[in-house]
Parts: sequence; C-alpha cells; structure tokens
Amino acid sequence: MQRSFSSIAIALTLSLLLTTTALAAKSYQVTGTIVKLTDKIITVQKSDDEKWEIDRDDSTKVTGDLKVGQKVTIEYKMTATKVEVKDK
Repeated sequence: MQRSFSSIAIALTLSLLLTTTALAAKSYQVTGTIVKLTDKIITVQKSDDEKWEIDRDDSTKVTGDLKVGQKVTIEYKMTATKVEVKDK
C-alpha cells in the first residue's frame, strides 16, 4: 500500500513540474499596426521594412476591437516543434 502511494505522489509531482515548465516558456512581444487579419493569422507592420505574421487560434485572448489599421501589442511564445541535427 505504501509503495502505491509513493508512486502516485511521484507521478503527481512530475506532472506538476512538466506543467509548470510548459507554462514558464519565455514570452516575447511585438508592437505595430495590423495590415492583414484572418481567423488564423495577424500580420503586423512593425517598421517600414518589417512585417510579422503571428499565428492565432480560439484560445488567443483579445482585448478591444481587432481590425486592420489598429495599433496592437501582441504577446507570443516560441517553441521548437522539430529539431534536425546536421552533420558538420
């Protein structure tokens, strides 16, 4: 019985650590004017020669009226989805 409880405690602790690590991913931000807007992407003109496309989905929190021409600050996170090591 004691061993089973220890296994459950270890599993819960690991689960909590993994969740905390995922939530702690570094956040970045970009500020600019929206030049294109779809259900999946917000395109922001950051400077004269710099446009940023940021993905969005149903979980993206929006405060205010999101439309082309609005100045916005977008917070985002970058996470690697695939890494391929190349020979030197």
